[in-house]
Amino acid sequence: MYANVRDDLQKTLDEIKEAGLFKPERVISTPQSASVSVPSGDVLNFCANNYLGLADHPEVVAAAKDALDRWGYGMASVRFICGTQDVHKELESRLSAFLGQQDTILYSSCFDANGGVFETLLDGEDAVISDALNHASIIDGIRLSKAARYRYANRDMADLEAKLKEASGARRRLIVTDGVFSMDGYIAPLRDICDLADRYDAMVMVDDSHAVGFTGPGGAGTPALHGVSDRVDIITGTLGKALGGASGGYVAARAEIVALLRQRSRPYLFSNSLAPVIAAASLKVLDLLESAGDLRDKLAANTTLFRTRMTEEGFEILPGEHPIAPVMIGDAAEAGRMAELLLERGVYVIGFSYPVVPMGAARIRVQLSAAHSTEDIEKTVAAFVDARASMKG
Repeated sequence: MYANVRDDLQKTLDEIKEAGLFKPERVISTPQSASVSVPSGDVLNFCANNYLGLADHPEVVAAAKDALDRWGYGMASVRFICGTQDVHKELESRLSAFLGQQDTILYSSCFDANGGVFETLLDGEDAVISDALNHASIIDGIRLSKAARYRYANRDMADLEAKLKEASGARRRLIVTDGVFSMDGYIAPLRDICDLADRYDAMVMVDDSHAVGFTGPGGAGTPALHGVSDRVDIITGTLGKALGGASGGYVAARAEIVALLRQRSRPYLFSNSLAPVIAAASLKVLDLLESAGDLRDKLAANTTLFRTRMTEEGFEILPGEHPIAPVMIGDAAEAGRMAELLLERGVYVIGFSYPVVPMGAARIRVQLSAAHSTEDIEKTVAAFVDARASMKG
């Protein structure tokens, strides 16, 4: 049987390669940092979600080492059996306070967090209204629910209002949006969303994975940025980006929502507990965030410098102030070729193409970090200019 399946699979793989959509995995032989080693040598790293440069911070690494001695390597259990330690409860409490929410529940990843919310809270009498560019984990989570599904155009409040009117007969209405859209760097208009939610009696959920740690007052994310933390009912996020870059996710929300998730959320009930070493290191990250104003300022300065210099050199970058800076290419094969030429010039970036972004909207998604120096950024801009010249060649 598999012989026939194998041929079909290989045909699909060949088609992906011929379309320029194949995604190779490059092997890194050093810790995640502003520069890393790959088989071709040392390169500047401009594609990680290491926004504050904490992935290899010595205090975070030391906290992880200490945690191995104190808490062990893994729990070998789910939370409700024998997988809950003091360190898990402490992290949940600290995240709740940091995000301005009543309670928090930890997951193995934010993908699991988003996968566990909708099925638990909504059924066939309810409706979910989702931004068209929401993360894949939100889309998959909604699919697990029996709720009616509505999709509104990205950040289009008129369309959101129209969809809320269509969903007016539902028992519960939940608006869900990314706080920052990961392929574009655009920030959701949360105040406007909350105003519409109030008007049409809806709840609001925000996946803030690409904001928490460096956006808004104290790095508390997009709800804090817009002053609506008390009006957002559910915040999901990850520990795998600005908060140390390891793994793990969470739902921070109203107390009753979190309580029900603990009882019925399948990814929580049937997945091993977050490794205690990650929980302990994440607590150290939260300690560091209390005095990380200089890192957030450096990240903002690096973002402004890169966006300004690339625009001066004639590249098209989607507008905004977020450290996700998409350099638009258009053609998928050209984006992949550009990424390869940049790697040859000592800059590690990735070309994003369909199905990660719409067909014809391929791009190099550059991600700035507080760990980058001014010289790193200038070298990267020069590499883009040289790679473009080579492609025109």
